[in-house]
Amino acid sequence: MRRFLRPGHDPVRERLKRDLFQFNKTVEHGFPHQPSALGYSPFLRLMAIGTRSGAIKLYGAPGVEFMGLHEENNTVMQIHFIPDQCQLVTLLDDNSLHLWSLKQHGGASELREEHRFTLKGPPGSPPSATQVTAVLPHSSREVLYLGTESGNIFVVELPSFRVLEDRTITPEAVLQWIPEDNCNRRSCELVEALREHPKNPDQILIGYSRALIVLWDLQNNKAIHHFLGSQQLENLYWQRDGSKFISCHYDGSYTQWPVSSDNRQSEPLENTVPYGPFPCKAISKIYWQTTKNGLPYIIFQGGMPRASYGDRHSISVIHGSQQTAFDFTSRVIDFFIIFSSDPAAEFDDPSALVVLAEEELVVIDLKSAGWPAVHPPYLASLHCSAITCSHHVSNIPLKLWERIISAGSKQNIHYSSMPWPIDGGTNIAPDPPQRDLLLTGHEDGTVRFWDASGVCLHLLYKLSTVRVFLTDADPNDNMNTLGEDEWPPLRKVGTFDPYSDDPRLGIQKIYLCKYSGYLAVAGTAGQVLVMELNDEDAEHMVDHAEADLLQDQEGYRWKGHEKLKTRDGPVRFEAGFQPFVLVQCQPPAVVTSLALHSEWKLVAFGTSHGFGLFDHQQKRLVFVKCTLHPSDQLALEGPLSRVKSLKKSLRQSFRRIRRSRVSSRKRRGGGGSASEVQEANAKFDQDALQEMELAPVQRKIEARSAEDSFTGFVRTLYFADTFLRDSSRHCPSLWAGTNGGTVYAFCLRVPPAERRMDEPVRAEQAKEIQLMHRAPVVGILVLDGRSTPLPEPLEVAHDLSKSPDMQGSHQLLVVSEEQFKVFTLPKVSSKLKLKLTALEGCRVRKVTVANFGSCKTDDYSENDLAVLTNLGDIQIISLPFLKLQIRYPCIRKEDVSGIASCVFTKYGQGFYLISPSEFERFSLSTKWLVEPRCIVDMPEVTSNNHMHNKSGTENAARKSSPGDCGEDERKSGRLMEHALLNDEKVLKEIQSTLEGGR
Repeated sequence: MRRFLRPGHDPVRERLKRDLFQFNKTVEHGFPHQPSALGYSPFLRLMAIGTRSGAIKLYGAPGVEFMGLHEENNTVMQIHFIPDQCQLVTLLDDNSLHLWSLKQHGGASELREEHRFTLKGPPGSPPSATQVTAVLPHSSREVLYLGTESGNIFVVELPSFRVLEDRTITPEAVLQWIPEDNCNRRSCELVEALREHPKNPDQILIGYSRALIVLWDLQNNKAIHHFLGSQQLENLYWQRDGSKFISCHYDGSYTQWPVSSDNRQSEPLENTVPYGPFPCKAISKIYWQTTKNGLPYIIFQGGMPRASYGDRHSISVIHGSQQTAFDFTSRVIDFFIIFSSDPAAEFDDPSALVVLAEEELVVIDLKSAGWPAVHPPYLASLHCSAITCSHHVSNIPLKLWERIISAGSKQNIHYSSMPWPIDGGTNIAPDPPQRDLLLTGHEDGTVRFWDASGVCLHLLYKLSTVRVFLTDADPNDNMNTLGEDEWPPLRKVGTFDPYSDDPRLGIQKIYLCKYSGYLAVAGTAGQVLVMELNDEDAEHMVDHAEADLLQDQEGYRWKGHEKLKTRDGPVRFEAGFQPFVLVQCQPPAVVTSLALHSEWKLVAFGTSHGFGLFDHQQKRLVFVKCTLHPSDQLALEGPLSRVKSLKKSLRQSFRRIRRSRVSSRKRRGGGGSASEVQEANAKFDQDALQEMELAPVQRKIEARSAEDSFTGFVRTLYFADTFLRDSSRHCPSLWAGTNGGTVYAFCLRVPPAERRMDEPVRAEQAKEIQLMHRAPVVGILVLDGRSTPLPEPLEVAHDLSKSPDMQGSHQLLVVSEEQFKVFTLPKVSSKLKLKLTALEGCRVRKVTVANFGSCKTDDYSENDLAVLTNLGDIQIISLPFLKLQIRYPCIRKEDVSGIASCVFTKYGQGFYLISPSEFERFSLSTKWLVEPRCIVDMPEVTSNNHMHNKSGTENAARKSSPGDCGEDERKSGRLMEHALLNDEKVLKEIQSTLEGGR
């Protein structure tokens, strides 16, 4: 039987693996991709956002997040919370309605879909007969009113979604209460808005598209009043006391209408075109908010003059003589106002305007002078400029953390100090065990520092590299300055700005040393900036140095973009990270790899032409090494050049195909008849199948030609203090891996601290390793005498790591796209390898060392390799024996950008972009798990004197309250038994057990 067992199967190790590894997708950071709907519950103080992909996300106080996904993946068109309940209704673009509830389970709240429903008309009726256009959840919490394109208003019972056909409000029923000379049948087509009377729940306001507005008595099924506008209706809003309402229209006007008891047809009090007299865009939504000082807030979307401002996305706020049109850089999806929700309050007293735009969420403080924006604690617009790279740093020291926050707070002085107004629910997740930073590089030359310790990805500080360079835009330009007499009074708000002044500014690589505060940033045009943290604003010169990576080569001509021009003289920098030296690579190609050693004061950088080493203490170039192959013509054309040779790439593809065909013919052999070959092939397939069942089959890997393009592309750089020349003396070293499977090793002589400024750093090439299969090198790692990865620079000095073992022999791990290979040092003889591509048919895209701790005991942890492949799988491979521990599917293999954006953390977590604006966070560790855990308690319902059917309301609340646990404890046993007996899976298990017993 032993030959059927796979080698290495160890029950103890399998048990330990369960204590160490577990895959979970935990939380989505950032702004939802393609939002389509917005909802808000003043009762729960929760906000809901729906997307075009069918996702629904709820947000409250920081850390309070819920997510649901409609099975249909259709666009969410509308979201409505049920009054005074932990429930909401969504309307999708397929005309289906879905009821969601917040239920408590395991001590925390969860968002669950309870029911779904599609309104159906009589047989043969057109789709418009039941196409829902307006939804009104009634304050009784028992019914929904659904307005349709046909003008019918259907009444649907909650939570069963049963249509109450006898209560349907038809256009014919409405028309019989309206004089014939005022309207016709078409006046009652397409219900635009449904609004419940704020003081009398037996009355609802019905707004039809053709400007007919009807106040309908639900008890007596009759129209009390009707109102006739002159322009197409867009929306309606009741004033708080119910004495007036406001309608907004397609021509950019809004109208006040009185609601009196003595006449059935009412005339408008006032008709206003705020940005007239020229033709204006439609006002699609409006609020009229009362205040104690008597001056109302009038807040509306749209209404701008068509000719000059027809492309603007604006929301206007008018309060007395104060008027501002907030100008957004992306389309406004929807907005709401946070105001006093106490029914006994006399005034609205609005406090905040919350706007959902297509690319960001903006909150305006209406209480403070000047109406400043509120800094959001979540829903950050990660893609305010496109993300080009990311870098994660774990366990930030407190001092560095406080200095970064201090620098960020000086940038946020223009934000409001108002507390975050959407504060429903309670975050019950444990406090993060450590402080983590996620740094994102952007296309506009900025680096953003995010607090990635917990559920909320919060912006701490923004660094801009633009000031070092001369660009078309002046960094002192203020986009928000307005002339006193400018009209309309537009004010730009929000951070989303997708347009870069110069694509060469884009950040490609970031490296932060958390112990010294040094930061290295590299960009698209070969620029490498080294920075240090300064707590005060400063003005100083930035030293320049050039690194000519083609100095030993002749006959090459760079066809790509030029380098960025730098500013002459001193440059003024804000508090925070300030550059003190700029290294410019020549040719100015994209920097493809970067490494910083803050203890030795060295920075290494690589491009598609070679790599170099710079001493940033003496501000002196140590050496450069050209890795360019004679055939690497494409490497000289640059990423922004349009002259890439299509002919050459096609020619290389055909060569590969021809080469693989020839080699496959050689393997099959030339002799033998066709029948013999078929028989041999059949026998081979059968043997191979048997072998597959026992052990994995290794595939043949096609060796890559040295003539393939970009072989000199430097993929990875690594500093190590190890044995390179002999086994008796260790020395600093720099390792570089290229796209052509070459590894270079340089011995470094770094002078001691007392002579560091007097003597130069010297470098000498000691090794050059050429991998036989020539696959790109994606990672290099040195293991000490205990087979432990070498600590980070200054980590031992800060007593955060053991000193590396320099007594035992060191090992070098080289990770290529196709295999992992361990060499002994200093001889560099092959010791062990794992052929990943041959075994799995995949290629390595990302690799890092991660520390995994046991969830059962604090005494055990181990270092393993976390590997992401081109198939989107994550594999954990043990060190130093290179045994595959476990494999998890993580990212779809078609999601190339998601795979390219993935970044691992030091403790077995990771981030990758699921859209341009969202990071998906995942965990591979049982011990380190960051996920939302929150609870939404049912607030006490304020007594309301206009609520009718009190007993029915109480019953409805009792049925659907998630905080009530649903039923009494004495019924829970019967419910559990009923649920189990109705579970098909459980019944099958019982049946199989009984059959096995027989």
